[in-house]
Amino acid sequence: MIASQLTARFPSGMTSLAVLLHVEQQTGSYGAAGLVLAATSIGQAVAGPVTSRWMGVWGMRRVITLTAAVCTLAVLALGLLPLNVGGYMAFGLLAGLSTPPIQSAVRTIYPKLVNSSQLTPLFSLDASLQEIIWVLAPVVITVVSTQVGTTAGLILVAVILVLGCGWFIASPELGRVRIPRSRRSLGKVLLKPPVMLATIIGFLLIGACSAVEVGVVATFEHGSLEAGLVLAVFAVGSLVGGLSFGHIPIGPWAIARRLLILTLGLALTMVALNIFWLGGALVIAGLGIAPALAVLFAITTASVKFSETAEAFGWAGTGQLIGAAAGSAIAGFLVDGTGGPHGAYLAAVLFAIVGVIVSVAFVRFLPDLRHRDPSPYPDTEPVTTITPT
Repeated sequence: MIASQLTARFPSGMTSLAVLLHVEQQTGSYGAAGLVLAATSIGQAVAGPVTSRWMGVWGMRRVITLTAAVCTLAVLALGLLPLNVGGYMAFGLLAGLSTPPIQSAVRTIYPKLVNSSQLTPLFSLDASLQEIIWVLAPVVITVVSTQVGTTAGLILVAVILVLGCGWFIASPELGRVRIPRSRRSLGKVLLKPPVMLATIIGFLLIGACSAVEVGVVATFEHGSLEAGLVLAVFAVGSLVGGLSFGHIPIGPWAIARRLLILTLGLALTMVALNIFWLGGALVIAGLGIAPALAVLFAITTASVKFSETAEAFGWAGTGQLIGAAAGSAIAGFLVDGTGGPHGAYLAAVLFAIVGVIVSVAFVRFLPDLRHRDPSPYPDTEPVTTITPT
């Protein structure tokens, strides 16, 4: 299950950079590329809760098959059709709207695969191993896009999307686990403070990471392999952090401590932009990412009923994707406006600082999972009984 879902999600580590490189090359503007990335991320954000909820109505396999097919066609259109900025944004939006809800599916399945004592370590392992995507994907897409062409890069994204989603759809767990239909209206799960906080903090965390991605590409230019290598080092730091600290019990202050590590590392990027200093700073920043994501997964699961988990993760994903849109767009315009990448790194630092402030200000709403079962609440319904007369 972990292997198949990582493969299905591998394009998520390639798409943003592939689109950024392709649109920047075609238009000559990082601002235009940022707008296209924003459109793609907004599409993903809008679709996330909806497609996740559909899985409780029509089943995981049907929803993932349909969305994967549409998303593949949209990505191919981005790479193959002669488009202006508006056209790129339109197909980027369609690709985002049809992004397969793999994360919501697998994180809804996890509580049914292991017992409650293993769930938090499993979330930590998942958050750590997903960094393999961010280690390999930027390097792969940078090599293909710079050495073969940006069109070839987008075609590669489409091919891996088809193969990965096909493998995940064939997993037997998708047939054994059925998501119950939620009885609450769409969006009600956001009224739970931990879910709302996970969504907001995820927005700020991924916003910071997206701004860094734009900054790194602007630092080394689209024709340099150094950009992919530095982003891979950023992900290696996250992988090391997840494997080293992910097992620590989750208390109310856990997310603030992890975001503080990220903030300190990002602040160091403002000192110098040579490859060695920047790589070292991003390794430090990365140490907080996977552990922070593991906390967000755990508090989301522990705060909702099983029938609400897919939608809750859909909203959390929406927050992260809006953050990606905001981070990419703001960083892109700052790169164009300031004439250099420093503005992108400043945006990343500010996103991270606000994340620390939010996690500290609302710490009393975060659950203490150090001595508590992190599994979702069971769904209950009235049971008919026979009363003797």
